[in-house]
Amino acid sequence: MSDSTKSRRELLFEAGGGLSGIALAWLLNQDKLLASTTGSMTPKQPHFAPRAKSVISLFMSGGVSHVDTFDPKPMLNKYAGQPLTGKGDVVVRQGYPGPLMPSPFTFRKYGQSGLDVSEIFPRIAEHADEFALLRSVYGKSNDHVQAHYALATGMIRMGYPSLGAWVTYGLGTENENLPAFVVIYDAHGGPFGGPANWGAGFMPAAYQGTVFKPKGTPIVDLKPPSSMAPEEQRARLDLLSKLNEMDLQKFPGNSELSARINSYELAYRMQGVAPEAVDVERESEATRKLYGLDNPVTEPFARQCIMARRLVERGVRFVQLYHGGLGNQNLDTWDAHENVQKNHSQHAAEVDQPISALLTDLKARGLLDSTLVTWQGEFGRMPISQRGVGRDHNPGTMSMWMAGARIKGGQVIGSSDEFGYKAAEQPISINDLHATILHLLGFKHEQLTYFYSGRNFRLTDVAGVVAKGVIA
Repeated sequence: MSDSTKSRRELLFEAGGGLSGIALAWLLNQDKLLASTTGSMTPKQPHFAPRAKSVISLFMSGGVSHVDTFDPKPMLNKYAGQPLTGKGDVVVRQGYPGPLMPSPFTFRKYGQSGLDVSEIFPRIAEHADEFALLRSVYGKSNDHVQAHYALATGMIRMGYPSLGAWVTYGLGTENENLPAFVVIYDAHGGPFGGPANWGAGFMPAAYQGTVFKPKGTPIVDLKPPSSMAPEEQRARLDLLSKLNEMDLQKFPGNSELSARINSYELAYRMQGVAPEAVDVERESEATRKLYGLDNPVTEPFARQCIMARRLVERGVRFVQLYHGGLGNQNLDTWDAHENVQKNHSQHAAEVDQPISALLTDLKARGLLDSTLVTWQGEFGRMPISQRGVGRDHNPGTMSMWMAGARIKGGQVIGSSDEFGYKAAEQPISINDLHATILHLLGFKHEQLTYFYSGRNFRLTDVAGVVAKGVIA
């Protein structure tokens, strides 16, 4: 018998296997265990009453030095010039480990809470009583790309759904004419790791973030050619949809194809809504001045922050803003290897006013109570010097803050050690951080799951607890 000829027994066995697969798929679907391949955007209820219904994430790409911004360390002054000892092997990313280096910046106490904030953030510091400052967050990697992925997805490897994708999957959308998850990155370019930071991973592609440009026309090719009549465009989309549906029947389960079909329709609906939603020129002169649109230093990030406010105002669930792009890594990101004073002074001046204005504006419009605003980077930086004036990567501890969502502001949660090298009191992992964000959105993180490859996955993997103190 040749290899190309099958016996009756083999034929029946293979056919039976196929029928068994169909039956299994039907049973899994009946029990709601078969993952959707299209991605429903229907508004959904979380597990319990949420404090926030949307998120604005402010990501400072490159790694902000906590000991120079929100975590003052007097011991660095006392022991300046001495080696870091008693902490085991000190692991640096680039080498050239130097002695303990004091911050070149001074700190002041702000608000009734007396929160310590660096002089480089005088505007953000005015909101000290409105945000909860987490000083003991620790990461998983001292590599930029892996650390970005960890903050975005909970994993240091690419291919997993991002936080924004999980939120969109869990809540759906409140505005069918705009994407539920929008990403706006720096005018200098995208962050370390690229699109995997806002991808949907193994979820349907419909849950991934939609990128808006930070300057010029935010949405590329949104408008049809002036020579095309609306009826002609509608007819073309209908034909294209039929062709795509035919392909989908040939290749069922292709979420990329399903997302493409949905994206064409969404783009069509966006034509009448999106241009107005992201048109910052419609803002009053007072608002434009508040954010710093009249200043070339603050204008790029001010534009991103105004767009973020306009989007959550219109029902967008998750807006991811990046500051720091890979045009020139050492100049255009917070990666302060060469000179922490020069680097952080420059970038703080670019974001301080816009971020302060965003908090002020959200509060004035009654949006801050329903919007969670987070500020973070991918890791902190070393308390020791690098070539005398820079600082190397430090995932051992970092500072981040949360505002809005009716959280208890004006408080410090956790602490790093006396030099700012490792998280000490109440260490907060990335899993804990994600569990806390999901809790503020009304989710029990253990129960927000997606069935894939034989098991239920979740953003927090098999760990994570809600950080004590954030929830008032």
